[in-house]
Amino acid sequence: MTPKPARAETAAPPADNWEVQVRKGSIELAILAALWKERLYGLEILRRLADGAGLVVPEGTVYPLLSRLRSEGLVESEWVEAEAGHPRKYYALTRGGRQRAAAMARFWTAFSANLDALLAPLREEERR
Repeated sequence: MTPKPARAETAAPPADNWEVQVRKGSIELAILAALWKERLYGLEILRRLADGAGLVVPEGTVYPLLSRLRSEGLVESEWVEAEAGHPRKYYALTRGGRQRAAAMARFWTAFSANLDALLAPLREEERR
Protein backbone atom coordinates (compact mmCIF):
# COMPACT_ATOMS: atom_id res chain seq x y z
CA MET A 1 0.00 0.00 0.00
CA THR A 2 1.41 3.37 -1.01
CA PRO A 3 1.36 5.93 1.79
CA LYS A 4 -0.80 8.94 1.16
CA PRO A 5 1.08 12.18 0.76
CA ALA A 6 0.94 14.56 3.67
CA ARG A 7 -2.08 16.81 3.46
CA ALA A 8 -1.24 20.24 2.28
CA GLU A 9 -2.63 23.07 4.31
CA THR A 10 -6.13 23.79 3.08
CA ALA A 11 -6.16 26.87 0.92
CA ALA A 12 -8.54 29.65 1.79
CA PRO A 13 -11.61 29.81 -0.44
CA PRO A 14 -11.36 32.36 -3.21
CA ALA A 15 -12.22 35.91 -2.18
CA ASP A 16 -14.96 35.92 -4.82
CA ASN A 17 -16.98 33.42 -2.77
CA TRP A 18 -16.58 35.53 0.35
CA GLU A 19 -17.65 38.65 -1.53
CA VAL A 20 -20.74 36.85 -2.84
CA GLN A 21 -21.72 35.85 0.68
CA VAL A 22 -21.27 39.41 1.99
CA ARG A 23 -23.41 40.76 -0.83
CA LYS A 24 -26.11 38.13 -0.24
CA GLY A 25 -26.20 39.04 3.42
CA SER A 26 -26.72 42.72 2.68
CA ILE A 27 -29.36 42.57 -0.05
CA GLU A 28 -32.35 42.72 2.32
CA LEU A 29 -31.02 45.86 4.00
CA ALA A 30 -30.20 47.38 0.60
CA ILE A 31 -33.74 46.78 -0.68
CA LEU A 32 -35.31 48.26 2.43
CA ALA A 33 -32.98 51.26 2.19
CA ALA A 34 -33.82 51.72 -1.50
CA LEU A 35 -37.50 51.95 -0.56
CA TRP A 36 -36.92 54.37 2.33
CA LYS A 37 -37.79 57.61 0.51
CA GLU A 38 -40.31 56.44 -2.07
CA ARG A 39 -42.14 53.53 -3.57
CA LEU A 40 -40.40 51.87 -6.48
CA TYR A 41 -41.23 49.19 -9.01
CA GLY A 42 -38.98 46.17 -9.45
CA LEU A 43 -36.69 47.49 -12.19
CA GLU A 44 -36.21 50.75 -10.29
CA ILE A 45 -35.16 48.77 -7.22
CA LEU A 46 -32.63 46.83 -9.29
CA ARG A 47 -31.25 50.07 -10.73
CA ARG A 48 -31.08 51.73 -7.32
CA LEU A 49 -29.14 48.77 -5.92
CA ALA A 50 -26.71 48.81 -8.85
CA ASP A 51 -26.23 52.58 -9.03
CA GLY A 52 -26.38 53.39 -5.34
CA ALA A 53 -24.60 50.43 -3.78
CA GLY A 54 -22.80 48.67 -6.60
CA LEU A 55 -25.01 45.62 -6.00
CA VAL A 56 -25.80 44.03 -9.33
CA VAL A 57 -28.53 41.61 -8.36
CA PRO A 58 -30.45 39.34 -10.74
CA GLU A 59 -34.22 39.67 -10.92
CA GLY A 60 -34.47 36.04 -9.81
CA THR A 61 -32.99 37.08 -6.47
CA VAL A 62 -34.86 40.34 -5.87
CA TYR A 63 -38.43 39.29 -6.64
CA PRO A 64 -38.53 36.29 -4.29
CA LEU A 65 -37.01 38.49 -1.58
CA LEU A 66 -39.64 41.17 -2.18
CA SER A 67 -42.30 38.48 -1.95
CA ARG A 68 -40.91 37.30 1.39
CA LEU A 69 -40.70 40.87 2.69
CA ARG A 70 -44.32 41.35 1.68
CA SER A 71 -45.44 38.17 3.42
CA GLU A 72 -43.59 39.35 6.55
CA GLY A 73 -45.49 42.64 6.40
CA LEU A 74 -42.37 44.74 5.78
CA VAL A 75 -43.35 45.95 2.31
CA GLU A 76 -46.64 46.39 0.56
CA SER A 77 -47.23 46.23 -3.16
CA GLU A 78 -49.66 47.82 -5.54
CA TRP A 79 -50.23 47.45 -9.28
CA VAL A 80 -50.21 50.83 -11.04
CA GLU A 81 -51.14 51.47 -14.65
CA ALA A 82 -48.22 52.91 -16.56
CA GLU A 83 -48.68 55.78 -19.00
CA ALA A 84 -47.05 53.64 -21.66
CA GLY A 85 -46.78 49.90 -21.60
CA HIS A 86 -48.00 47.40 -19.04
CA PRO A 87 -48.91 47.97 -15.38
CA ARG A 88 -46.07 48.02 -12.86
CA LYS A 89 -45.99 46.55 -9.39
CA TYR A 90 -44.76 49.18 -6.95
CA TYR A 91 -43.31 48.34 -3.56
CA ALA A 92 -43.31 50.56 -0.47
CA LEU A 93 -42.19 50.13 3.11
CA THR A 94 -44.80 49.54 5.77
CA ARG A 95 -44.38 50.97 9.25
CA GLY A 96 -42.87 47.63 10.28
CA GLY A 97 -40.57 47.76 7.26
CA ARG A 98 -39.34 51.20 8.25
CA GLN A 99 -38.70 49.98 11.78
CA ARG A 100 -36.82 46.91 10.48
CA ALA A 101 -34.77 49.02 8.06
CA ALA A 102 -33.82 51.47 10.82
CA ALA A 103 -32.84 48.64 13.19
CA MET A 104 -30.80 46.91 10.48
CA ALA A 105 -29.10 50.21 9.59
CA ARG A 106 -28.15 50.79 13.24
CA PHE A 107 -26.70 47.29 13.47
CA TRP A 108 -24.85 47.64 10.15
CA THR A 109 -23.38 51.01 11.17
CA ALA A 110 -22.07 49.68 14.49
CA PHE A 111 -20.88 46.40 12.97
CA SER A 112 -19.07 48.05 10.07
CA ALA A 113 -17.45 50.66 12.34
CA ASN A 114 -16.15 47.94 14.64
CA LEU A 115 -14.89 45.87 11.72
CA ASP A 116 -13.33 48.95 10.16
CA ALA A 117 -11.41 49.61 13.39
CA LEU A 118 -10.21 46.01 13.39
CA LEU A 119 -9.07 46.34 9.77
CA ALA A 120 -7.15 49.59 10.33
CA PRO A 121 -3.77 47.85 10.88
CA LEU A 122 -4.18 45.94 7.60
CA ARG A 123 -4.81 49.15 5.67
CA GLU A 124 -1.81 50.82 7.33
CA GLU A 125 0.43 47.95 6.32
CA GLU A 126 -0.86 48.00 2.74
CA ARG A 127 0.02 51.72 2.48
CA ARG A 128 3.68 50.99 3.28
